[in-house]
Amino acid sequence: MQANDFELATFLPYRLAVLSERISKRLAVYYETEFGLSMAEWRVLVHLSRCPLVSVREIHNCVNLEKSRVSRAVRKLEVRKMLRKSESAQDQRLLNIALTAKGRDVLAKIVTFALSFEKTLIAALEQQEADVLKSTFETLHRVLDSDPQAGLHSRLDVTAALPAKGPV
Repeated sequence: MQANDFELATFLPYRLAVLSERISKRLAVYYETEFGLSMAEWRVLVHLSRCPLVSVREIHNCVNLEKSRVSRAVRKLEVRKMLRKSESAQDQRLLNIALTAKGRDVLAKIVTFALSFEKTLIAALEQQEADVLKSTFETLHRVLDSDPQAGLHSRLDVTAALPAKGPV
């Protein structure tokens, strides 16, 4: 194959990245406009709702962001009183991070919008298409899980409703 035979518009990684970016940008308009939050801050809040007491390292491993971006997001959210830090009982070098009542309240409002937005996207699909899409995501994750250079797929992101086809 020649380089000029390569069609970027049909290249799966490119198409997924573009779609993902468009969806993320649309959600970002809401949480940036309504709450002054960045994408990194939103991801930290959501992760803290799934794992109530974690370290920056654990968040970094699960939200697909560089550790420095997670650290900055955590600092900003702490200043805004949306999360709190405490010393880890297991490792004095680590700080545990948890949502505050304010953080939970803001997150609940964003999640309400996010779920409505997701519903709008899914409503454009037939039920069979939606099921195939979900299954396809899990299949692609399994392929990448077998590649040590592909990075980790957080067990928190495995869809419980779908049967696993091999190790995850």
